Amino acid sequence: MPVGLFGNRKKPRDVRRLLDAPNGPVPTGYEPGTPVPGTVAVYFADDPRKLYQLRQWLPVLERLDREHPVTIVMRNRKSYDALETPLRKVLAPAFPDLVQLYECSDLKVAVYVNNSVHNFHSLMQRHMLHVHVNHGESDKVCMVSNQVKAYDRVFIAGEAARRRHRVALMEFDESKLVPVGRPQLDLRPAPVLAPSTQRTVLYAPTWEGENASNNYTSVDVLGPAIVERILAVPDVRIVYKPHPRVAVSPIPSIAAAHREIVRMLSRAHVVIEEGDILAVFPSCDLMITDVSSVGLDFLYLRPDQPMFVADRYDDRERLHTDAPISRCADVVDSATIGLLTATVAGRLDHDEYRDARAAVRSLYFGDLAPGESTTRFLAAIGDAVRTRDAHLSVSTLEVPA
Repeated sequence: MPVGLFGNRKKPRDVRRLLDAPNGPVPTGYEPGTPVPGTVAVYFADDPRKLYQLRQWLPVLERLDREHPVTIVMRNRKSYDALETPLRKVLAPAFPDLVQLYECSDLKVAVYVNNSVHNFHSLMQRHMLHVHVNHGESDKVCMVSNQVKAYDRVFIAGEAARRRHRVALMEFDESKLVPVGRPQLDLRPAPVLAPSTQRTVLYAPTWEGENASNNYTSVDVLGPAIVERILAVPDVRIVYKPHPRVAVSPIPSIAAAHREIVRMLSRAHVVIEEGDILAVFPSCDLMITDVSSVGLDFLYLRPDQPMFVADRYDDRERLHTDAPISRCADVVDSATIGLLTATVAGRLDHDEYRDARAAVRSLYFGDLAPGESTTRFLAAIGDAVRTRDAHLSVSTLEVPA
């Protein structure tokens, strides 16, 4: 930061910062009071625990940057320091910093990758068009929030997401919904698993969520039992790839179950706690997961491979209603866990749900071919940019002299 930009740290030039962050971090990555270049602002206000939500979008945003320059606007110093990207990034920690950044710049579209309450600081800007893209396609309850009513447009994967919004929200304007598929699934990261003559079973559970209603993890109630029974399947390699937040869970039962699973697999199998799970999929012959975006990503990328969905609540009717993917998968719960060894072995030899998965895949993602999601996403952002410019032009012309 240039010397003298704020003078004494405790006496910043913009005295309004004193009301918000008198001794907090100062702006970084740009010079306050001057324009920040870019057409699209990708807004991320949360701490590093949620950076996975932004990171999965980075390759898509790098592609977008070729057509509409992208600036990542961050509010948390630790997240700013931890994020590695070739894209421009700036830190506007205090609310007055953010207001000044937006007012000085000609950023046209703001993109949001989560439902953070901090997003409302950014939504106050009237001269941008605000687009919510979320960080995955999932049947979790957190995927639909009344917060989406605040955005100008909401990008969704397909018809299942449209129905999810229709059922969950009252007086929601469905014209805001823009189906673009799932651009991240157009990416093909290099496989990370070593070749094996054994068949590979992936266990990829989710985490416990921010609250009880959003807890879909199987780790604490079924995890060790699932692994124990897969170990009994002949000639199988097990890969354990939990959600990044499972390993750091503050819930004792989840932390203990995670450690036990790692111990069980420590000798002859594979544990992957970091990295892109899409890079794990190519070598997998079957997956066991929870209600999460991971199961739907597998459905899209590996529709010919069998999958299982774990249900911590032992409520089959609720599961089938809330998560249509479970209708074309074997369900793992207290009633079926004892049969899991035989069921997994049977599905590896005969995939009973293969045809049903094709229909459900279309419900979630439509009939998009590889690459078409990215094309739709770029076109939808381009349309948002043009709409903003046209609206701002009309608004300016209507102001009396």
